[in-house]
Amino acid sequence: MVTTPPPPTPVSSKRERAGWYMYDWANSAFSTTVVTAFLGPYLTGIAEAGADADGRVSLLGGLLLVKAGSLWPYATALSVILQVLVLPIAGAIADRTRSKKELLAGFAYVGAAATCGLMFVTGDRYELGAWLFLVANVSLGASVVVYNSFLPQIATEKERDKVSSRGWAMGYLGGGLLFLFNLIALLMGGTENQAEIARWSLVSAGVWWAAFTTFTMLWLKNRSPLEGVAEGSALTDGFRQFWRTLKGLRAFPLTLLFLVAFLIYNDGIQTVISLAGLYGAEELGFELTELMPVILMVQILAFGGALLLGWLAKRYGAKRTVLGSLVAWVAILVVAYLMPANNFPLFLALGAGIGLVLGGSQALSRSLFSQLIPRGKEGEYFGLYEISDKGTSWLGPLLFGLAYDLTESYRIAIISLIVFFAAGFVLLLMVPMRRAIIAVGNRPPARV
Repeated sequence: MVTTPPPPTPVSSKRERAGWYMYDWANSAFSTTVVTAFLGPYLTGIAEAGADADGRVSLLGGLLLVKAGSLWPYATALSVILQVLVLPIAGAIADRTRSKKELLAGFAYVGAAATCGLMFVTGDRYELGAWLFLVANVSLGASVVVYNSFLPQIATEKERDKVSSRGWAMGYLGGGLLFLFNLIALLMGGTENQAEIARWSLVSAGVWWAAFTTFTMLWLKNRSPLEGVAEGSALTDGFRQFWRTLKGLRAFPLTLLFLVAFLIYNDGIQTVISLAGLYGAEELGFELTELMPVILMVQILAFGGALLLGWLAKRYGAKRTVLGSLVAWVAILVVAYLMPANNFPLFLALGAGIGLVLGGSQALSRSLFSQLIPRGKEGEYFGLYEISDKGTSWLGPLLFGLAYDLTESYRIAIISLIVFFAAGFVLLLMVPMRRAIIAVGNRPPARV
């Protein structure tokens, strides 16, 4: 057990916390408009237009042939395989640099620029769309690693559930607001203009991401590396620290167990989020004008759901609340599998269920993990955590894509995701949170 003196209480102003919340507001436009709503159906449509007689598309100059319907899941999975290399390094660098805020800005603006580049994905340029998404999604993940590493420095142990939940709630509110604007444009534009409106909606997410990141840069303060963290060369030391982090996790087996549980169940959550639009359009037969209002409703309810589950965590503990949310996710997948095509009322109810558990399950997971990190290692540990955070799942999309490739059934693909929630539930249940928090030298709150 690590025996260290209690850490000093983090101090942050309301303005600084507002700056931290604002980055959730900024980047959630990408998660909502690009990942959840528009890019999956849009890129699949572009791929289907360029497919051969067998419904396959050519990638990397003909080296790969995949079903057009699997391109989006495979692109999502590949982006996270790349993140496995990039994100932990980004976290280790964040712990060593005095310019953490500028590091966050660099990743954010590169991702926003790649998102704006989606304006050129027309005709049969499906491969360009896939590559731009890879750049944007890797940049998003790296930026959120740096962003998350601020949490233990701006909130005390008692405040983290509340602060984390507010950040997620702001994200869903901001992402939902831009999505509302895009939905209005879609409904007013007419059926013949849907593809063009979808393309410019993707671009709007990049503009939104860049614009509101500027407020984060103005209000959030840089923090000096914590005592005991050598500054040195941020890049080279970052690579070395990544391997030390992996080795060091052996000293904190309960933190490792929680991390594995999170990586598994959140992979399932992110897969449902990123492929919901594709499933609704291709399997359930809904038009964009039907899908998009439901996705907007999910964002609105996710805002309230994040606050609701935060309140439940205060009464019953964050771990119990997350476990309950995983049971709800299993029920959601069963309903999606059994749902008949073109049953809009049932699809609306399904979206409501997703919204209520979506934000809270992720926000509480983030605050729980922040309690399990040894002081001074926030960035590098969140680098590992972010491998399966916002929009960065890989096993789920890979399983989904393989299931569709083998069966040509989106229903088989969606129900296969239950394994992530079941396994994640069992592993999380095995983590004694209070003992795990004390083991890394932190003070547990009254309820965990």
